[in-house]
Amino acid sequence: MMAGEAAGRMAKGDRMARHRIALSVNGKRYERDVEARVLLVDFIRDDLRLTGTNVGCDTSHCGACTVMLDGHAIKSCTMFAVQADGTEITTIEGLAAHGRLHPLQESFRENHGLQCGYCTPGIVLAASELLHVNKSPTDDEIRTAISGNLCRCTGYVNIVKSVSAAADRMAGRR
Repeated sequence: MMAGEAAGRMAKGDRMARHRIALSVNGKRYERDVEARVLLVDFIRDDLRLTGTNVGCDTSHCGACTVMLDGHAIKSCTMFAVQADGTEITTIEGLAAHGRLHPLQESFRENHGLQCGYCTPGIVLAASELLHVNKSPTDDEIRTAISGNLCRCTGYVNIVKSVSAAADRMAGRR
C-alpha cells in the first residue's frame, strides 16, 4: 500500500486501534480506551475535562502542559496517554486539598507570581517537584527548576519570589 492510500483510508473514517489504560489522576482512578496516538495532554484536557493543563507549543519548549507523573514534573505534550498506563498523575487541579489552595498556589496569588496565568499551572507543578526534594532552595535553584517553563508576561521576579515564599511557608518559617 502506498503512503497516499494509507492517508486516504484514515481520511475515510478508519479508526486506529484503541488501547485500554488505567491510571489515577488527582487521586481518582480512571479506565479508558484511547487511540495510541493520543497525547497525554489531550487525554487530560479532552477526555477528563481537566483544563488547567494547557497546550502551548506542542514541542515541549514552553512547559504549559507540565503535570506530575509519579511525583516527577513532565511535559504531557511529549508523552502518549498509553504510556501513562498504571501511573499516578497530578494536575494543577489536584494540588488544592479540602477546598484550600496548596501553599504554592496561595503564594503565587499573594506575591503576584502570575499575570495572564497561562503558564502558571506548569510552573507551579515544576516548582512543586523542586520543593519536594529541596525544602530551602536558593533563587538560582528555583530558576533552574522552572527553566523548562516559559512565561512571556512576568519576567520571573515574582515567580521566584512566590516559590521562595512557598518554601518558607511549607517549612514553617513563615
